[in-house]
Amino acid sequence: MEYIKNPMMIEEKSFIMIQEIIDEIRPGYEYKNEVEEKIIKRCIHTTADFEYLDILKISDTAVENIVDALKNNATIYTDTNMALSGINKRRLEALGCKYRCLVAEEETAKLAKEKGITRSMAAVEIAAKDSGRKIFVLGNAPTALYKVMEMRDAKELEVDAVIGVPVGFVGAAESKDELEKTDIPYIISKGRKGGSNLAAAIVNAILYTM
Repeated sequence: MEYIKNPMMIEEKSFIMIQEIIDEIRPGYEYKNEVEEKIIKRCIHTTADFEYLDILKISDTAVENIVDALKNNATIYTDTNMALSGINKRRLEALGCKYRCLVAEEETAKLAKEKGITRSMAAVEIAAKDSGRKIFVLGNAPTALYKVMEMRDAKELEVDAVIGVPVGFVGAAESKDELEKTDIPYIISKGRKGGSNLAAAIVNAILYTM
């Protein structure tokens, strides 16, 4: 059997094919800028879903805020270990950034039980106690997204940006719609689609431009 074995060649060919398909199904499609193009194409590369041409929404200052935060030793907080595992940690470490998933921590479980809330919500409360700049990367838990908005409204949490792409049926689309109404810099996937793999892909797309 003949097939491509070189990982760089596989990725390169994938992105060539993605552009060819975009040219076929959406001739003349225009991106706002080069970074948005890289983010959307990496989302498609990760999911094989060309609907992200339409449902991925990036607020005006989102990328700028994320890049600035990453250049200033921000901490990335994810709502799943799967999202965290997909992010290029070597690049984060080179920038002096930290990364945490607090959902499985004993402190998180205890707080969630005491308050009768989800672990994802408790993780946001614990993250709020940390100093430094914060980027939340949420691909699974709408409750975490709601909690970020609530705490920020109450001035209990400072956040530089939110990558909010929770997937699912209960609260996923609604939580992203609510985030879109705020002045928090955001990257969201409209509707039910999203996921931890998508969340990680968005972070990586931005990291690869730095």
